[in-house]
Amino acid sequence: MLKIGLIGGSGLDNPAILKEAKDIDVLTPYGKPSSPLKIGKIQSIDVVLLARHGRNHSIMPSKVNNQANIWALKEQGCTHIFASTACGSLNEEIKPGDFVFVDQFIDRTTKRKQTLYEEGKVCHISMAEPFCPKLRAILTSAATELKLSHHPRGIVVTIEGPRFSTRAESSLFRSWNADVINMSTVPEVVLAREAGICYAAVAMSTDYDCWRSATERVTWEEVLKVFHQNVEKVIQLFLHTIPNISDWPCQCREDVKTAIMGGV
Repeated sequence: MLKIGLIGGSGLDNPAILKEAKDIDVLTPYGKPSSPLKIGKIQSIDVVLLARHGRNHSIMPSKVNNQANIWALKEQGCTHIFASTACGSLNEEIKPGDFVFVDQFIDRTTKRKQTLYEEGKVCHISMAEPFCPKLRAILTSAATELKLSHHPRGIVVTIEGPRFSTRAESSLFRSWNADVINMSTVPEVVLAREAGICYAAVAMSTDYDCWRSATERVTWEEVLKVFHQNVEKVIQLFLHTIPNISDWPCQCREDVKTAIMGGV
């Protein structure tokens, strides 16, 4: 049965997005997720909203309980996840306010639990194509119809945070041909694949990071300013995309079946 999980931040927990909305508190084997789950419908499709950093943005990136967040959505029966994320642009062509439907990641985190299988079994999950290509195609089509400035692919670097990059780090990531940088995509996307859930990220460029000599240093105030200006666009993108999803067979949901080693 089709059910969509939405992971995001400010604005996405607006109850006006969902019909028949209600909050539920859940507890997982990994503890509590970042926020209560808001459950409702978009055009008769069941949807579950989760605020990645808490509804008042009180959880720093390295302390987000990604295991609990993904498990909670899986336990609710989510078959697909859309995740919104604020990013810095590492590419002159990706302007503040643009959307990027990333297709690859580079992991620069060091402190985060990246598996749902910590004892007794080992999951060697494939990450060759980490983001669901079918969801990315639907997002691209919807963004085109809505006339939103977007890029159909890109490489995201996920750093530990909560600090922003130095100019040297930002320039290094550019030399790797990375397109955007954030603090949230990894291990969220990895855990979703282990859970057998199709996952796509909507990366919204909020700034040019700090590599660009013509640009001032990155500040949280500037990130929030651009993000809030574009929240309505993110919501419209999801509202336009979700009715076009089907409960299709997908490799994203099959990989875990042959990835687990050990146990009985």
